Amino acid sequence: MRNYLTSFAMSIFTAAAFSQAGHIMQGVGSVNMSMGGAATAQPLDISGALQWNPASISVFNENQLKIDAGFFFSSPELSSTVPEFDSNGQPTGNFFSGTTADDRGVSILPSVAYLWTYPESKHTLGVSAFGISGFGVTFPESTTNPINMPQSMGGFGRVESDYSLLQVGLTWAYEVSDEFSIGVEPTFNFATLELIPNPTANPTGAGYPNADKASAVGFGAQFGVFYNSPSGFKAGASYKTKQVFGDFTLDNTYLDNTTSSNEFKINYPAIYSVGLGYSLGNVDLALDYRLVDYENTEGFAEAGWTNTFSVAGFGWENISIVSAGIQYKGVNKLPLRLGYTYSSNPINSDLAFFSVPATAIIKNAFQFGLSYEFSESFSLDVVYHYGSSGDATSGPLLNPQFIQNSPPYGAIPQSEVAYDMTTSMIMFGGSFTFGK
Repeated sequence: MRNYLTSFAMSIFTAAAFSQAGHIMQGVGSVNMSMGGAATAQPLDISGALQWNPASISVFNENQLKIDAGFFFSSPELSSTVPEFDSNGQPTGNFFSGTTADDRGVSILPSVAYLWTYPESKHTLGVSAFGISGFGVTFPESTTNPINMPQSMGGFGRVESDYSLLQVGLTWAYEVSDEFSIGVEPTFNFATLELIPNPTANPTGAGYPNADKASAVGFGAQFGVFYNSPSGFKAGASYKTKQVFGDFTLDNTYLDNTTSSNEFKINYPAIYSVGLGYSLGNVDLALDYRLVDYENTEGFAEAGWTNTFSVAGFGWENISIVSAGIQYKGVNKLPLRLGYTYSSNPINSDLAFFSVPATAIIKNAFQFGLSYEFSESFSLDVVYHYGSSGDATSGPLLNPQFIQNSPPYGAIPQSEVAYDMTTSMIMFGGSFTFGK
């Protein structure tokens, strides 16, 4: 077993990749999260409107400040199985399997938004700073799971990743008529990335290196249209362009203390959103559909290995996201909300191995939230989220040395890597109204 593990240790290091459903955060702020993220045609608060449809901020008539902070917990588990080989390289018929639990702890999700309105004006302005994307795992070294075996025993030890993306938006909306608005939002992005080990670097005889945290800046835009009929029916659509980043420059340290650096580009995908809303009396309904274009996004579109055994890309497929929510306002000063979010899985099973360090594949998410209106100027918002990956994402372990004689990407016969998880979050927010 040990000899076999050593033979593919170099390739297994390249498992450090990027994966989370979402890598696209399903919502922003307590109110929007409690509606499952649906806001393209039902702007219940300024954070959801600024995030999903810049045109819809025209419905607000007063200056507002929205501040939220979420406390996010996840429980991913990583499992692997490999066949055992004897000293002559022949299979014994036995298998070595194990599971490692993540020990990362809590993550903080912040969001801040402000909206300006003007008396008798058709213009509305907004500014926002949202954490719209992030992932991270910490799978400790283990002697009972092949993937997390110590490097001296042929595994790749501790797996740790940390990625975050902060997006700042400057939004302008214009009321073309009493029922129809348009909106534009230039976006400015700052992202950080840390990988242990770093699969985007070329390996040496000492294996793959650990990378220090690196940063990159990116730019993009969002455009939207919004229709708000007097009958309560609403419709909206928006297009968030690909957020184009400069390269991450990763400073690497190998196990023998030699150093190097490499560059890696990972952009944020374009998102197409359409939505419907309906409001009648004490009930508000919202339904959104989004298409996330990973297949045309650098860092995600490419798949497989380079000729130096580094990762060329992660081969993610486009995903669909469906968000739905309902708000009931029949309780005095205490609106109640329920939300549901469905996300398809971007990871092809042939490539599951590349997404080990970012395992948050959340298929179904459920939310319950409420607000308490202390006064006309201040309300407190809270939401609880629970998410599940459904079935585990799984596929074979890969070794580039096997490419010529095995299925695509060098799949190791009778091997498997699998991961699944649940998530929970509680988020609190405050909404402050300052008048026109």
